[in-house]
Amino acid sequence: MLKEPEKIIHQVYNKICSFKNLLVGFSGGIDSTSLLHILLKLKNSKKPELNIRAIHINHGLHNKANQWEKHCKTICMNWKIPFICRRVVIDQKNNIESNARKVRYQTYKKELLLNEIIVTAQHLNDQSETFILSLKRGSGPAGLSSIHEVFPFDIQNKTTFIIRPLLNIMRSDLENYIEKNNLNYIEDDSNNNIRFDRNYIRLYVMPLLHKRWPHFSKMVARSAYLCKEQELLIDELLQNKLTTLMNYDGAISIKGLLECSPQKRNALIRRWIKHHKIHVPSLKKLEIIWLEIALAKQNANPICYLDKIEIRRYQNFLWIVNYIKNLSKKCYNWNYPDTFKLPESLGILEIIKYGKIRPPFCYEKVTVRFDFKNKIKIFDKIYSKKIKKIWQEYKVAPWMRNRIPLIFYNETLITAVNYFITLEGISKNKEIGISINWKVLKWLII
Repeated sequence: MLKEPEKIIHQVYNKICSFKNLLVGFSGGIDSTSLLHILLKLKNSKKPELNIRAIHINHGLHNKANQWEKHCKTICMNWKIPFICRRVVIDQKNNIESNARKVRYQTYKKELLLNEIIVTAQHLNDQSETFILSLKRGSGPAGLSSIHEVFPFDIQNKTTFIIRPLLNIMRSDLENYIEKNNLNYIEDDSNNNIRFDRNYIRLYVMPLLHKRWPHFSKMVARSAYLCKEQELLIDELLQNKLTTLMNYDGAISIKGLLECSPQKRNALIRRWIKHHKIHVPSLKKLEIIWLEIALAKQNANPICYLDKIEIRRYQNFLWIVNYIKNLSKKCYNWNYPDTFKLPESLGILEIIKYGKIRPPFCYEKVTVRFDFKNKIKIFDKIYSKKIKKIWQEYKVAPWMRNRIPLIFYNETLITAVNYFITLEGISKNKEIGISINWKVLKWLII
């Protein structure tokens, strides 16, 4: 039978044995120091082909932050492990813990190589604390499934994984490992600050629960696993229905959702949002999406904001759209005929020889705008119309109408790129006419 430290090493090996390149989150505390040392042992014994890099995030939130950075760098130098340190700025106005975590994982994404996985040191006690925090927030099965041992981690439009090989191991076992291997580690005194919910649970709630029920954390882990299992089953059962309700652009049918029970409808909307790789909203937000967006009057243009995206309604579908700043009053000079980079990641414009648009005269200034109020006469139409009416005829969604580049020569509208050319913008000679190629980078999350 394996002794406790060897048992831990064996468990970690089983979790990472199919991977070769690891980026390890290294704070310098007991958990990550144990993990890094275990991985080093595995490299030196069972898995010599293992490539390990350590990344330390200096949040700058503690007066010893630079000291801790130096400690981690020294450890990695002594262990001959490539070390990366990134200093970040955390928004301290709201939830510092949550903001720090977001920035930390964003930094991991930037530093991960395409053939690497990220490995972090969450353990069984962390799992229990996360479960209780989720319970406090009123989370459903998805939230109560807590920390996942293996989870997809997107980087540069490719999927890698985040692995937590210590998730079934108690913190006390890691403390024992540290002691037996005589390892130096950082003691963060901010872990004793009970204004943070997790610290309060760790210091006051968990000791009482473990005193009464010594195996409480293991039972919580079992419940978290069952919640995860239930979510995966519902995903599987609803996948076909979700696919049938979504159109080619990734919008979801309101008519189809109306035919479902409230429970099924909420589950489908959650999975639709999750499908677009967006954090699943709260029950209150789901109610707003359904009652105020999906069931809004036909002539309304309601918006629900979720972080940096918008949920909108159009043509009896719910749409997920990237939020952009209002560009209606902006005017951008175009150094024609150079390539023009549009604002708000809307893409680039390129001039192509031959086409229906007349090139500008030497005295005409070329600008790009995103709004126009007067009537427009399209070159092959009989009547002038307001641009709103034209957008409706072209079935352009309301949010797209202030994202389509409008090209002006002086104060004359020449073309709405990819949609129409005005009477003043048409070239009488196709051989000297031009086209404008719009390479769209990002405007809809699909």
